[in-house]
Amino acid sequence: MTTEPNRKTPSQKSKPVLYGYWRSSASYRVRMALNLKGIAHEHRFVHLVRDGGQQKAPDYLALNPQGQVPTLVHGERTLTQSLAILEYLEEVYPEPRLLPGDPDGRARVRALCGVIACDTHPLNNLGVLKYLVGDLGVGEEAKLTWYRHWVARGLEAFETLLSRSGETGRFCHGDRPTLADCCLLPQVYNARRFNCDESNWAEIRRICAELESLPAVRDAAPENQPDAE
Repeated sequence: MTTEPNRKTPSQKSKPVLYGYWRSSASYRVRMALNLKGIAHEHRFVHLVRDGGQQKAPDYLALNPQGQVPTLVHGERTLTQSLAILEYLEEVYPEPRLLPGDPDGRARVRALCGVIACDTHPLNNLGVLKYLVGDLGVGEEAKLTWYRHWVARGLEAFETLLSRSGETGRFCHGDRPTLADCCLLPQVYNARRFNCDESNWAEIRRICAELESLPAVRDAAPENQPDAE
């Protein structure tokens, strides 16, 4: 039987390095969490369009074989997939908490994260849209119809989960931001880029406005990144 090597988690004194793209909603999620927790970190920029897509470069693929962003390097540890990175940050930097202290609350927040990160965003990310247009020959109007359909389906379900729960507060769960908020705002930011109809998202719009009032969240916004274009 093989055993997993005993690898120590890097200390909080080791500065994480985030590889991301300013307009990537998955990168935006992680930026929000880093800022809300007050974690000093370094940014390295991976342009998803320039040079044919810098995420396809051999040196980046050595870090992240999927050729996606974000990637977080912390000490000797390299992490991929935004939800895994968010959970890792919560464990290594537990304060301030971005997950509730009770099992039911944590399950609810993780379910809300899944609505966005597992069921909504993957159908509408840059790679999918490029494949629809470039490989399948889908026209611009049909691409937008696709995008808006899946965003509406996901965010209307999210809205229902918020509006029907007494655990919804100032933010998605209670009165301080959680990982669910880190997933929600970036998806809404992208939905607004594509002029999606927000008329049925009263709770979502309210919560996003609350989030955008926080300096840590404003600093994570795509337009405030050094690589923004």
